[in-house]
Amino acid sequence: MTRAALTEQIRAKKSLLCVGLDSDINKIPTKFKSEKDPIFAFNKMVIDATADYAIAYKPNIAFYECLGPAGWESLQRTMEYIPKGIFTIADAKRGDIGNTASMYAKTFFEYLNFDSVTLSPYMGKDSVEPFLAFENKYTIMLALTSNQGAFDFQTKTVEGIELYKQILETSKTWSNSENLMYVVGATKAEFLAEIRQIIPDSFLLVP
Repeated sequence: MTRAALTEQIRAKKSLLCVGLDSDINKIPTKFKSEKDPIFAFNKMVIDATADYAIAYKPNIAFYECLGPAGWESLQRTMEYIPKGIFTIADAKRGDIGNTASMYAKTFFEYLNFDSVTLSPYMGKDSVEPFLAFENKYTIMLALTSNQGAFDFQTKTVEGIELYKQILETSKTWSNSENLMYVVGATKAEFLAEIRQIIPDSFLLVP
């Protein structure tokens, strides 16, 4: 999906809603568990109820991987069911280098046809640039996350600058950095003004 197409969808729906599909087999309503594919049946219900408002769907890959081949089938069926033109996010939080990063990128961008994937930047540019090489595909990099543990590392200062700010600044120098988006947790709203000064034009995923 192009940036222009995503922007147009936001304007047309007057919405910024991203719907998470963290479909836990242990928590979905009992009525779905009699279905041949309970996870897909539940996801279908959620998508049908929200497609008029959602500009993105974000399956959390862990809830599908843990079910083995059946979970991957549920994920693929879900991706095929999401209406065309709605942005898709693989919430996978990958973070490896070289050929491994390239294979992860192929998995989510080619095999499953996601528009974007979440990544951890801890290993630096060679863990991110293989994803950025895909045209009209996006990397949503963890910058300042919503969990309490974010304060363990992300806000610590290195040479007088908070680590998350260094991540934002450094990432702008990488190849195809125009394909970057960033995770900034809604629980860190007081940081948003300074973050916007660093990346004024980037899309943010705000859980």
